[in-house]
Amino acid sequence: MPETDLKRQLVERFQEVNGDHPMTDADDAYVSAQFVTLEELCAVHGREADAVRRLMLQQRLPLPGYLRSDGAEMVPADLFALADEAGGVDLLEAWFTAHWADPVTGKAEWHAYLSGQYVCLHQVTPATIQRKDHLTTAIGAAVDAPDAGSAQWSERLHTLVDELDTLEPAFTAYDRLRFGGPTSRDTCVDAVRARFPRP
Repeated sequence: MPETDLKRQLVERFQEVNGDHPMTDADDAYVSAQFVTLEELCAVHGREADAVRRLMLQQRLPLPGYLRSDGAEMVPADLFALADEAGGVDLLEAWFTAHWADPVTGKAEWHAYLSGQYVCLHQVTPATIQRKDHLTTAIGAAVDAPDAGSAQWSERLHTLVDELDTLEPAFTAYDRLRFGGPTSRDTCVDAVRARFPRP
C-alpha cells in the first residue's frame, strides 16, 4: 500500500508524542495480538483510512497506540466506539470531558486520550480511566494504612490489585521506553504482589 502524505504526517506526530524508539520482534508480536491495523479497522467499518488519519491529526480521534516496525498504525478494535456513543466525532470531546466534574481535569484527560497512550487499558472509556486512577491511588496509599500487614488489610489490597489486573493488559518493553520507566502494571500489580504475597 503506498504511503500517503497523511500517513507520513501521522508517523511524525506519533514520534513527537512517543519519541522514536525501536520496536522489537516481541513488541510487534504483542501489539499484533492486542491491536488491529488502521487499514483493517477502516475496511471493516467502511471508512477511508486517510479520513481517519486526518481526524487524528486534527485531534478529534486518538493517535494510534503503536507503530509496528513495518510501519503499520496499530489501533484498538473499538477505536470508533466512543465517538459512536457520543453521537459522532464532532460531539466526542464535549461528551468525554463531561464525565469529570472538574473541567480542567476533563480537558487533561481528553488530551491524554488523544495521545493514543491509553494502551494501559483493555477498554478505554471515561469510566475505566477513572477506575484505573482510583485503583492506582488506593494501592499506592494502602502501604501507609493504619492496619497495614493485617489479614483484612491484605484482603483489601489484593482485591484492588486483582481488579486493576483485569483492567490492564500486559504491556510490552516498548512501553517502558516511551513512558521512561516502569508501567502501572509493574508498580501496582507485579511489584505489590511480590512485596505483599497473599497469606
